Amino acid sequence: MLLVRPVARLERSDLSHAAARLGLPGARAEAHGGMVLLVSGMEASVASWLCSGPPAGCRLDLGEATSRPGTALVSGPLPALAAFAARAETAGQGALAAALGRALEADRPPSPLHLGRARWVLGERTRVMGVVNVTPDSFSDGGRFLQEDAAVAHGESLAADGADILDVGGESTRPGAARVPVEEELRRVVPVIRRLASAGALVSVDTSRHEVARAALEAGAVLVNDVSGFRWDPLLAPVVAEANAACCLMHVQGTPDTMQRSPRYGDVVEEVMAGLAGSLALAEAAGIPRGRVLLDPGIGFGKTAGHNLALLRRAGELRSLGCGLLVGTSRKAFLGTLCGDKPAGERLWATVGSVAALAARGGADVVRVHDVAEVRDALAVADAIRDAGCGGDLYARTVAGPAGAP
Repeated sequence: MLLVRPVARLERSDLSHAAARLGLPGARAEAHGGMVLLVSGMEASVASWLCSGPPAGCRLDLGEATSRPGTALVSGPLPALAAFAARAETAGQGALAAALGRALEADRPPSPLHLGRARWVLGERTRVMGVVNVTPDSFSDGGRFLQEDAAVAHGESLAADGADILDVGGESTRPGAARVPVEEELRRVVPVIRRLASAGALVSVDTSRHEVARAALEAGAVLVNDVSGFRWDPLLAPVVAEANAACCLMHVQGTPDTMQRSPRYGDVVEEVMAGLAGSLALAEAAGIPRGRVLLDPGIGFGKTAGHNLALLRRAGELRSLGCGLLVGTSRKAFLGTLCGDKPAGERLWATVGSVAALAARGGADVVRVHDVAEVRDALAVADAIRDAGCGGDLYARTVAGPAGAP
């Protein structure tokens, strides 16, 4: 699969601040911006075309022909890279042109996410998804909220703490978990979803089964959170499409009962990106527009601690897929390992650190967490640091003169 992702760039926001210091429009600074793009999965014909005329004003380095075929690094100022994408389109290299175009837009917020009657403008702040596990065996809080009243009360508490959406699940997907009968999953989640939605909460259902998704959407859910990325149940995507619902599509290597036995990747970011691109293609084929799709790299789902850390550090590369990103690190095992083998119940501050670091880097639009109040406070600070713009009086100047001048 042909993929293009930004591996290094000057942020447009930083360039805009520099332009403001000079009293110039932000667009003037983009000519100074640079980006390094990693291209992989090129067929021989695409690579041949690329070699025939290196992009003007850009640098091109091809991967080693024997061991890394179909790969390249392309770097240059943003206008030169945009001109290269346009030339690729004119030359009939439509797939390359589209991939280049998405990569060049990766630092811009994705389209707003539509959740029923709600509309989230992504990029303005990091949203919080609160976890409501109606299960006896989830890795962190299994059994605490198995009864309907307890689950509803927990969901209401998370909403009061500031959760933007509540994710209700009736089947554990922890490593080693076995599947439960569909009837039992329905019994667990549908009454809880109905009551929370009736109380005014935005609710998602954590399921990979079309029967459960259909019932949950009828009960008031607005999003289907599928750990399989539409790969385990071919009827799930059509159910989501028919309901005009949103979805979150996650990457997983293997299944919950096998995924942590021996996860291996040649390039974890590339392979996760390719898997998510495949899931996105399934969604679009079913009639689900990108404005109703979130993508999730699947931290802890068929990944080692090293894989998880690499994905978190380089999550911005996944933005080339053109969708909002949801990331779930909450209380996961790799955090416990990093902090001295702490059990799940003692991973709160490790979770807070992970989501704050991710938000400060602009690596997620939504985080899925168990501890909403603490995470909301951390995100308020991290988002403010990421979006800080005031660097003194000179940064308020415009081409017309100082701010507030007549």
